[in-house]
Amino acid sequence: MRLDKFICKSTELCKHQAIQCILAGEVSVNGKLVTNEATQVHENNTVLLSGSKLKARDFRYILMNKPASTVCSNIDEVYPSLFNYLPVDSVSELHIAGRLDADTTGLVLITDDGRWSFYITQPRHDCAKVYRVRLSRDIPPESANDLVMQFERGLPLQGEKRLTRPAKLNIIAPKEVLLTITEGKFHQVKRMFAAVGNKVVSLHREQIGDICLDVDVGQWRFLSKNEVESFITKSIN
Repeated sequence: MRLDKFICKSTELCKHQAIQCILAGEVSVNGKLVTNEATQVHENNTVLLSGSKLKARDFRYILMNKPASTVCSNIDEVYPSLFNYLPVDSVSELHIAGRLDADTTGLVLITDDGRWSFYITQPRHDCAKVYRVRLSRDIPPESANDLVMQFERGLPLQGEKRLTRPAKLNIIAPKEVLLTITEGKFHQVKRMFAAVGNKVVSLHREQIGDICLDVDVGQWRFLSKNEVESFITKSIN
């Protein structure tokens, strides 16, 4: 972890204030003065700020049911930030492991553990995300099997050199499907259906890995230890 982030996680200082303390020579690591804010430190290092030992707060792992017309950002933009629904301290340290568009609803995972996020967002870890998709046009019964196979083989997206990774398409109704993907390209689900001549009307994420959405819209909860570790275990195996 970067030294400036460690200080933020151990105090009420913002990043700018933490850097100012480091540059002013107020911080030591294992008995040595450090003036580079990018210095990597670990939980077992002895970090002193003005002579006082610091201890970083535990990482936080949060599940939220994202409402429509909110943005996955730490600040309000055209739409309000979903962090307005999250009454916890030091929101600026938190980020979303796999963002959703403003009009997309459902499951988001929020954390201040950057390493853990990679288990969710990096395609090589094969973390499955399940979306409920409503479409503008019916899927004709006679072409349903072929469509499933197209998604399984991978689809060409405009501006992309490679096909999408294999995806699982489960047709629920003529205009409703469940789609499981293991990557997160920009507007990927919408672009995938555009590639087969259809349009997404609404998009809702129901599951990430083994974790299913189980709170009401705008509500949140902390993940259990087993839920947190489930992503790490799967990536190792």
